[in-house]
Amino acid sequence: MSMNTRLRALRPGLEGWLFLLGLVLALVGTYLPVSTQAAEPAATLPGDAARSRVINDDRGLAPRVAAAAGTRIFMPVVAIPVARAVECSSIPGTSYTTVSVNPPPTDRPADAHADLNLSLRGYNPVQARKALVDYGGGSDSGAPQLPGLFADKRTAAFSTVYQVYDWNWSCNCRGSLLTNPEVTLAGLATRLGETIHVPGSGYSIGSLGDGYEVLVLYASADHITLKYTREDNVVRGYTLHVEGICVDPNLLALYQSSNSTGRGRLPALRAGQPFARARGHEIRVAVRDNGAFMDPRSRKDWWQGR
Repeated sequence: MSMNTRLRALRPGLEGWLFLLGLVLALVGTYLPVSTQAAEPAATLPGDAARSRVINDDRGLAPRVAAAAGTRIFMPVVAIPVARAVECSSIPGTSYTTVSVNPPPTDRPADAHADLNLSLRGYNPVQARKALVDYGGGSDSGAPQLPGLFADKRTAAFSTVYQVYDWNWSCNCRGSLLTNPEVTLAGLATRLGETIHVPGSGYSIGSLGDGYEVLVLYASADHITLKYTREDNVVRGYTLHVEGICVDPNLLALYQSSNSTGRGRLPALRAGQPFARARGHEIRVAVRDNGAFMDPRSRKDWWQGR
């Protein structure tokens, strides 16, 4: 047998050993040397003469040994999994249609309208209670109920809370942060890719029995604005902004077509109908009543009975 023939015969075994070695390294980590730096900015620790020094812990613990500057220590290199991207595919078993809109249409392009496109306003995180809050006063039994955003109708965990910016209509520019109420946008914890649904209310925008409750006033790939009346504005009734989502591409295409042909008809959705998937581990939700931003944490309004 020639040398080349013997090498070809050995190759599968070598590849198998290399694969096994790579697998072991991925599991336990590969140790690579890194250099340390002295804790004191101007300090220089001697090299071979003093590879370590004793530090007395002022909390009364046993002395510990710190690596000297320039000492090579070995740190494990571990494989970090890459976050899985949400596939913004259509949601099985659902379809979308349009209904006529009460005139007049919005007075400017929807994507340039700060009442329809929340991203124009923007928002900032705020240090405030990340849980339901109790306000006094009355409530509307027909108000949209935010547990309906989720298929399991859970009481969401508040991951972040925000304040939305006001809008200066005279200059058509961003104003200062809205501070009353204290929170005007809530980050709700989600599972990556879970479906997001229309919160049910006591209102209807369609004919008797057809179940339509909201118009889609604005939609982009990651944002939607839902209106609980048939008007093309947020002046009267409830409005819901939802961000951090993958809007169903069929719904997005229908909205874009309706928007480009004059907005005489817009997509309509039923209570509980899925319209998007969670893009990550938080969706951001704002609720408005007659145009005013409300506190989305309010138990008596949007989380009744929770």
